[in-house]
Amino acid sequence: MRQIVLDTETTGLEPSLGHRVIEIGAVEVVNRRLTGNNFHQYINPQREIDEAAIEVHGITLESLQDKPLFDDIALQLLEFLKGAELIIHNAKFDVGFLNHEFYEAGYNEKVIDDNCTVLDTLVMARHKHPGQKNSLDALCKRYFVDNTQRTLHGALLDAEILADVYLQMTGGQISLLGESEDIINQGGEPERLLLDTADTSNIKVIRASDGEKEQHRKWLELLRKESKSEVVWDKI
Repeated sequence: MRQIVLDTETTGLEPSLGHRVIEIGAVEVVNRRLTGNNFHQYINPQREIDEAAIEVHGITLESLQDKPLFDDIALQLLEFLKGAELIIHNAKFDVGFLNHEFYEAGYNEKVIDDNCTVLDTLVMARHKHPGQKNSLDALCKRYFVDNTQRTLHGALLDAEILADVYLQMTGGQISLLGESEDIINQGGEPERLLLDTADTSNIKVIRASDGEKEQHRKWLELLRKESKSEVVWDKI
């Protein structure tokens, strides 16, 4: 399955008021693996950028003067996105802006809806963690995703961080039979691991690294906090 984790930066909050997209970052994920095939582009909006927006992403109009217009990159972007499932945090915002940009470039009013499916990680997070903060920064803290480089918002950086968060949120657990709980919950056919137990002489034992042990310790702390009780691993 091909998924694109996407984020945009804009001149303001409302495309209906003439605000424009100024940066697009998109990270490709195929079968839950980052491929390194990314799309990243700054765009000249040909209009002023709200001061409040600059405080968020730090992008000024002066820095965009030599960048292409959206019309110039529209076809390339559409070809990159076409047919994929888009993973977006607060998708209504980004999809609204992109549809508006494509429409201004001569495409129909709902290009994104017609060519992609969309999964909103903000909606997903609110279902998984009701009553809690579900901003990208809050999810990074909850799922132990490093966001220390995120001093300002940036479309590509935020897309890369969101990809890590999404994979953590949907990772599920693998049972001893090799059944993915995510697959089972979605009604799919579980994949079973077939092990040849006749010959164990070539089985390679890989020990956990110190870093992996630390991540495991943090995960146990989270389990204890969420369950408010002892976890099975404490008894091993």
